[in-house]
Amino acid sequence: MRKLLDALYTFSYFMAGLMALMIFAVILAQVVGRVLGFVVPSANELAGFSTAALVFFGLAPTLRQGGLIRVSLVLGRAQGKSRLILERLALTLAVLAAGYAEWYLVLLALDSYHYLDLAPGLLPLSLWIPQGLTALGLGIFLVALLEAWVLVLLGHLPPYLGKKALEQP
Repeated sequence: MRKLLDALYTFSYFMAGLMALMIFAVILAQVVGRVLGFVVPSANELAGFSTAALVFFGLAPTLRQGGLIRVSLVLGRAQGKSRLILERLALTLAVLAAGYAEWYLVLLALDSYHYLDLAPGLLPLSLWIPQGLTALGLGIFLVALLEAWVLVLLGHLPPYLGKKALEQP
């Protein structure tokens, strides 16, 4: 199971990098287009969709490395049993919020697929594609949150704490 989860997080990391390259390519094409006198159709939409996908694909690897902003003002001061309880509560709320958002992002992408929704720009891009990528990124983040939640419920360190000690009750 560990290898599968690590492969999933590596895929998410790779996809975030791919989206960053997509943004770079679109911006570069716009710059070259201005110099040579042509317009890149729907460049703003492509860059915007890629940015959304980059952010959501980047969530799981960032969580695992401890890079996400957390409520450390409260959690950092708590120790022992209270720290463990607060960590469990914070992860429970995060799992519920991410699960709720994931549910509706998937529904949105399915609706866009069903109704053949297209992006409003010059390029007739099916909206379910960027919406589906965003939902996939959030889904991987939800898996990472669930993994951390289960570990903390079992009394283990969540991956984002690394070597920092979570004192047992």
